[in-house]
Amino acid sequence: MDNQPTPPKSITVMLVDDHPVVRDGYRHLLENTPDIRVVAEANDGEEACALYAQHSPDVVVLDLSMPGIGGLETLRRIKAKDPAINVLVFSMHDSETLVLRSLEAGATGYLTKQGGVAQMVEAVRQVAQGKLFVDAKYVPDLIHHRLFPAEDPLQALSTREFQIFQLLAEGHSVSDIGVLLSISPKTVGVHHAHIMRKLRLQNAAQLVRLAIRCNVVKP
Repeated sequence: MDNQPTPPKSITVMLVDDHPVVRDGYRHLLENTPDIRVVAEANDGEEACALYAQHSPDVVVLDLSMPGIGGLETLRRIKAKDPAINVLVFSMHDSETLVLRSLEAGATGYLTKQGGVAQMVEAVRQVAQGKLFVDAKYVPDLIHHRLFPAEDPLQALSTREFQIFQLLAEGHSVSDIGVLLSISPKTVGVHHAHIMRKLRLQNAAQLVRLAIRCNVVKP
């Protein structure tokens, strides 16, 4: 009897997005691909962390703008549990700053929802192999950023400070942020003071305007 070739192992995927209609669309796209299998779906970061521990998927497809702890904190927590996990950020934010912050936080790829669905299958396959996948339109900006980092005012912020900057810009209070990030309000307040000093901001309105200008939050 001839030996039959072993079929390739399916790439297992967990989808994390708080919009069921959006999630349903790219689940169908992925499940119509023979070598990809969706094994879990989460509505927010807290649920994603719990489901990741149960399913250990090969790839996490992660939205950034979600209620609760948000995408960057979800990415941080999942990477803390499993540094080898491959995460593909799939976000509505068409922002060089968020591309950089996501990659620095450990993401393996970044796609935008504006046009990234067409590239989703290729991106998942590449990220599953641990290969970086970023839309080609970002490459000139990323190179420019590396050559001229001083032009990005947010580059002065640490990873934690950037998380808090984004949450403040979204309208969260200091106490809310403490709960979301599992740190004390006093610690959040210290970070807040550092953020304002580093960015030379005088008030919350200036912080929000800067976040909008850098495309970190939508107006």
